[in-house]
Amino acid sequence: MNRPPPYFPQNQLSPPDPKRYRNFKIIVAGVAIILLLVAGGVVYGLYYLVSSLL
Repeated sequence: MNRPPPYFPQNQLSPPDPKRYRNFKIIVAGVAIILLLVAGGVVYGLYYLVSSLL
Protein backbone atom coordinates (compact mmCIF):
# COMPACT_ATOMS: atom_id res chain seq x y z
CA MET A 1 0.00 0.00 0.00
CA ASN A 2 2.82 2.38 -0.76
CA ARG A 3 1.00 4.07 -3.63
CA PRO A 4 0.71 7.81 -4.33
CA PRO A 5 -2.72 9.34 -3.82
CA PRO A 6 -5.04 9.41 -6.83
CA TYR A 7 -4.80 12.35 -9.18
CA PHE A 8 -7.52 14.98 -8.84
CA PRO A 9 -7.55 17.47 -11.72
CA GLN A 10 -7.52 21.09 -10.62
CA ASN A 11 -9.52 22.46 -13.56
CA GLN A 12 -13.20 21.93 -14.27
CA LEU A 13 -14.20 19.41 -16.87
CA SER A 14 -16.86 21.73 -18.32
CA PRO A 15 -16.30 25.41 -19.09
CA PRO A 16 -17.76 27.86 -16.54
CA ASP A 17 -21.25 29.18 -17.21
CA PRO A 18 -21.24 32.99 -17.65
CA LYS A 19 -24.92 33.21 -16.63
CA ARG A 20 -24.06 31.78 -13.23
CA TYR A 21 -21.81 34.72 -12.34
CA ARG A 22 -24.37 37.20 -13.71
CA ASN A 23 -27.09 35.72 -11.53
CA PHE A 24 -24.74 35.78 -8.52
CA LYS A 25 -23.96 39.45 -9.08
CA ILE A 26 -27.67 40.26 -9.41
CA ILE A 27 -28.44 38.44 -6.15
CA VAL A 28 -25.60 40.19 -4.30
CA ALA A 29 -26.70 43.59 -5.61
CA GLY A 30 -30.30 42.88 -4.57
CA VAL A 31 -29.26 41.89 -1.06
CA ALA A 32 -27.08 45.02 -0.78
CA ILE A 33 -29.99 47.25 -1.87
CA ILE A 34 -32.33 45.57 0.61
CA LEU A 35 -29.80 46.04 3.41
CA LEU A 36 -29.38 49.71 2.50
CA LEU A 37 -33.15 50.21 2.54
CA VAL A 38 -33.44 48.51 5.92
CA ALA A 39 -30.57 50.60 7.33
CA GLY A 40 -32.20 53.77 5.97
CA GLY A 41 -35.50 52.78 7.53
CA VAL A 42 -33.85 52.22 10.90
CA VAL A 43 -32.11 55.60 10.75
CA TYR A 44 -35.36 57.33 9.74
CA GLY A 45 -37.25 55.50 12.48
CA LEU A 46 -34.74 56.56 15.10
CA TYR A 47 -34.87 60.16 13.84
CA TYR A 48 -38.68 60.15 13.95
CA LEU A 49 -38.65 58.63 17.45
CA VAL A 50 -36.18 61.17 18.81
CA SER A 51 -37.96 64.11 17.17
CA SER A 52 -41.33 63.01 18.54
CA LEU A 53 -39.95 62.68 22.07
CA LEU A 54 -38.40 66.16 22.09
